[in-house]
Amino acid sequence: MLTYTEVSKNKAYSVLLIFAFLLVIIGVGYIVSQYYGSPAFLFIAVLFSSVSALISYFFSAQITLALSQAQEIDLKTQPQLYRIVENLTIAGGLPMPRVYVIDDTAMNAFATGRNPKNAVVCVTTGLLSRLDQTELEGVLAHELSHIGNYDIRFMTLVVVLVGTITLLADWMLRASIFGGGKRDNDNGGNNGIFLVVGIVLAILSPIVATLIQLAVSRKREFLADASGALLTRYPEGLASALEKIAGDKEPLEAANKATAHLYIANPLKDKDGNSTGWLANLFNTHPPIEERIKRLREMGK
Repeated sequence: MLTYTEVSKNKAYSVLLIFAFLLVIIGVGYIVSQYYGSPAFLFIAVLFSSVSALISYFFSAQITLALSQAQEIDLKTQPQLYRIVENLTIAGGLPMPRVYVIDDTAMNAFATGRNPKNAVVCVTTGLLSRLDQTELEGVLAHELSHIGNYDIRFMTLVVVLVGTITLLADWMLRASIFGGGKRDNDNGGNNGIFLVVGIVLAILSPIVATLIQLAVSRKREFLADASGALLTRYPEGLASALEKIAGDKEPLEAANKATAHLYIANPLKDKDGNSTGWLANLFNTHPPIEERIKRLREMGK
């Protein structure tokens, strides 16, 4: 179902993401230390970045589920859904993930967690009510493919780490406007530098977040579509499900810009059912559903 090359790439990308995050936080800590004339801020930045990285790695799934307002289910509460996931994991040689449901009539699904042994699959009640079994199997096989190739680790880390950097940028802006700092003549320009850095970070954070999500999501969605279709041996199931999801005009209320890239299809839509977001057409984290459907049906020929 998966290639060792893709798994290795995602593991490497996860390490690089955390390393880049640590460098950014330490760099900001150094600037703040220079501004206030105290090395204590650099120490605080290092401590903050280390704790944030650890929280991201071990608790990012719980954070994502809390943001999504998802509830865990089991064999007794959702027997059909649980059995489908169980059968697909056996076929794919994967550990059984925890299964969650979002009470929302919009049609969508996602997977999260730091590795296959600590993974979660989540679907909406809207998806469960409007897909037949082969379509639901196609969607779940797609999400299990994300788990198997470690997409979930990288995509979930993006949610928490980028969010942390955005909060830091906001703090820098507030501190530069309302805070003090060294005001003597030798350091009078530091306040201006601090303000500029804060503004630049505040502007670039959502852009960088979108670019990271774009770089990961487009390729990963195509790969998960293909490997999911191979798992079920029925590409038409996922293709048909994607058609129904594309026709669903309802936005997912529990989703936000931080978690949108995790879903099988963009959950953020306007009142007409079109995808929304900053420069949505240019920086869409998901490839066009029409192209995904076309590729799946070509697999079935």
